[in-house]
Amino acid sequence: MSSKAFTSAGTLDRNAAEPFEVGVVQWLRRPGDGERADLSSGFWFIHPDETPGPMVVVGHADETVYILEGRVRIQPDGGEEIELTAGGSASINKGVSATWTVLEPTVEFFVYS
Repeated sequence: MSSKAFTSAGTLDRNAAEPFEVGVVQWLRRPGDGERADLSSGFWFIHPDETPGPMVVVGHADETVYILEGRVRIQPDGGEEIELTAGGSASINKGVSATWTVLEPTVEFFVYS
């Protein structure tokens, strides 16, 4: 077990977020921080007007999401479509191609591992 510890704390704050591929992200743990360079997490803020419509996303890591506010639809290639609203969660394996549609302004907590 490592003697080093990485700790981060903060308050959900869209104004503290920075541009992301689409929307903005407030990082809790940035990619590459700590001994587990493959582990990162944060809050994704997205509005349907910020997207080009349905977006095909191929996961660069395993991703677990929890919707705090809003509504999104995720359609994995060859899989069953799911719609997530506040309180909903999903876990998507690395390399899976899925079409994401942001249906309402959304705040999502995510973990990449």
